[in-house]
Amino acid sequence: MTAPLHPELPDEALIRAMADGTEDALRELHRRYARLLYSLGHRMLKQTDDVESCVQDAFMNAWRHAPRFDPTRASAKTWLVSIAHHRFLQELRDRPDTPLEIEDWDAPTAAPDSDAQIMAQGAVQALDDTQRHLVELAYYRGYSHSELAILTGLPVGTVKSRLRAAIDRMRTHLGIQP
Repeated sequence: MTAPLHPELPDEALIRAMADGTEDALRELHRRYARLLYSLGHRMLKQTDDVESCVQDAFMNAWRHAPRFDPTRASAKTWLVSIAHHRFLQELRDRPDTPLEIEDWDAPTAAPDSDAQIMAQGAVQALDDTQRHLVELAYYRGYSHSELAILTGLPVGTVKSRLRAAIDRMRTHLGIQP
């Protein structure tokens, strides 16, 4: 195994280097975050080929959009996860409609042994059943607010406020300030 490239640089500095065209910075961010993105992708998509393609696309999107990264809006990690999450959602939307039973997509999956993954799972588990269900449908299955309203029989405003409350509760659990 080769030594990590730029191991001393913070993530935000690597993104600035990417914006300047430094490919080593992209490789280092990939080394740091690929496992996390693959884990999220497997949770959402299930199909390894689709996950690999989407993670590659996410890193290429990060490369192309690095000049627009704003560290005052999100951390580098959050930015990368967001790019990947949007790509996974697009992949789900592009698939033909083949409904899955909740047991099929909600089965436990092996996750990497990362602290962030464990903390995120703990935050989701801290939610009550209703909040957890909405978060999983919205963030892991890609349902929009209006689709969630139809699925749950709740008004759109209620879906939005319950999701916001769930996210706030997760942030509190993780010790993140809004």
